[in-house]
Amino acid sequence: MQNHKTREVAALAVVIALLLAPLAAGGFYVFQKHQWAQARLAELEPRYARLLGLTEQRADITAVLAQAKDARARYVYPASQDATVAGNAAQQRVREILSTAGLQISSSQVLPPKAVKGYERIPITVRAEGEWLAIQSALAVFSTQLPLIVVDEFEVQVLGGLGNTPPKFQPKLAVSFGFSVLREQK
Repeated sequence: MQNHKTREVAALAVVIALLLAPLAAGGFYVFQKHQWAQARLAELEPRYARLLGLTEQRADITAVLAQAKDARARYVYPASQDATVAGNAAQQRVREILSTAGLQISSSQVLPPKAVKGYERIPITVRAEGEWLAIQSALAVFSTQLPLIVVDEFEVQVLGGLGNTPPKFQPKLAVSFGFSVLREQK
């Protein structure tokens, strides 16, 4: 009889263990999901805080974006203006600046535009002659021009060499400029 009671207790224990096994597995699954969710929340919390900070600063960000758009409109030719028209306008301004500074322009050319990060860079080449002071004053004026005229490169050569220039006179210089202006792409 003792043997039979032991069997019944063992069978009951096995049945109870089988009934509790899904509950234990479910509890373990819920515990793992809870741990995973806690890790995800800890990972997302800094991002959420940044987003809250951005939404609180929406007015400031909008104001800065408006200032950036205004600056872009001042520094860059608009996309509504044709590239050749923008290049020719910039070429005329360059010629005026160089002539006003005292340089004699021998040639100027607007080259085809090149796409660069959302803009078109319109190159302009100019060859001129004059004195060093005229070159310096022309370069000083370019920094104040809007839309912006970028001096990409320039090369200065002494006309006739230094040996042919009297020491009391400033030598005449030949200058090759490489300018560019930016135009928004459509």
